[in-house]
Amino acid sequence: MAKNILKIICIFVIGAVGGIFADQILWPYFIERPLFYEYRLEQSPVYVTERKEIFIQENTALTQAVEKVEKVVVGIRTETKQGKILEGSGLIVSSDGLMLTLAQLVPQGSDFSFFWQGEQVHFQILARKNNLALIKLGKENLPTTSFADLEKLKMGERVFLIGTIFENKKPSQIINEGIVKSFDKDFIKTNIFEKNTLAGSPLFDIEGNVLGLNTIDMEGKVIAIPNDQIKSLAGF
Repeated sequence: MAKNILKIICIFVIGAVGGIFADQILWPYFIERPLFYEYRLEQSPVYVTERKEIFIQENTALTQAVEKVEKVVVGIRTETKQGKILEGSGLIVSSDGLMLTLAQLVPQGSDFSFFWQGEQVHFQILARKNNLALIKLGKENLPTTSFADLEKLKMGERVFLIGTIFENKKPSQIINEGIVKSFDKDFIKTNIFEKNTLAGSPLFDIEGNVLGLNTIDMEGKVIAIPNDQIKSLAGF
């Protein structure tokens, strides 16, 4: 029995030594010979390329931007001297209550109502210039957002609006999205179509920065007044 165990151990040791000898000495010797080298019997290097797949939910950026800016929008409801009802929106531009809207929504001599987060707030109309109006709300510590850099604006850029609509005289918010079709120093034209009740709503880029205030043309196209005109009237 002991002899058999010893024989097994000897075979194992001889095999191990032989394997080491073949791997470290014999095989490297033959691999350099012309016949072996011609057929490339050595191991080829293995290259591993890491591949990563990243999935981005298309609407994630939009929903985050909407949550960021939904509270900077003010609802406006006006009754003119002739009894005509005008509805639209405006944009808060400073935390102490400065806001801008379209002058066409607040014609002189009319009865105005301003709503923030469903609450009617006091106001004072400070100035009207061209088709913009500067208004001071009787409320402070209001949320604001940044103005977009118009020099970086590009055609095809994704944009969205948030406006206030009135159902049974109760304000609620609505959003719509699209792209920039064209722009110049006077207008930013989009492919968005809306009802005239969305006049004065802010137009935002996908990061929630203000591009301008929206007008609605006769065909329902949304065309924004660029933010540099807003900043000029607000004194920014």
